[in-house]
Amino acid sequence: MSLDVTLILTGVNIPGIGLMREAKWDKKTRQWEMPPLESTRIHGLEITQTEHRFELIEIDRFRYTTSKQIQAFVDYLKGIEQHLRLLNAKEGMLTDGNMPEYLMRRTGGVIGLLGRLLEDGAQEAMESGKELIDQSLLDELVLQRDEPEQPPDGPVIPADPPAADKKTPSKSARRRNTTFDDHGPQADAAG
Repeated sequence: MSLDVTLILTGVNIPGIGLMREAKWDKKTRQWEMPPLESTRIHGLEITQTEHRFELIEIDRFRYTTSKQIQAFVDYLKGIEQHLRLLNAKEGMLTDGNMPEYLMRRTGGVIGLLGRLLEDGAQEAMESGKELIDQSLLDELVLQRDEPEQPPDGPVIPADPPAADKKTPSKSARRRNTTFDDHGPQADAAG
């Protein structure tokens, strides 16, 4: 309480999972007990001491209807693009042509799905030796979402692809140098 520190924590459906609820000690059972989930409200009438310590900011998915929304999505993709360290990466890899529309269509603007798709894409780009993310590479990746047993606000956990579907590099293929010494755009500006 006395430290001047800002913590940024992320999660899905924080009010619904009860992370901000306070447990109470039950003398009879000698256990900590959590109040029912219904007692915690998103815009809270019943606010606990724990809830007072945090400011909950809800981030919705990206939209792609107005020019301002489109620009926000493209700016976000530019930020990701600047931090991708693929050997054949090029400026505009995620932002030129119809790539923004493609990524929006594949992920519905959900930040977590976009991150998962691009992370899997970068991994595949390295394993295949392509070292570049493009639509043909991303078309090969399955993005799991809208599982019938999954609640609509629940986290998306992609299924592990079967081992037979995984590509293995041939023994003669040159492996990627994973100790690529790139310290990012900050080092470029300082040097």
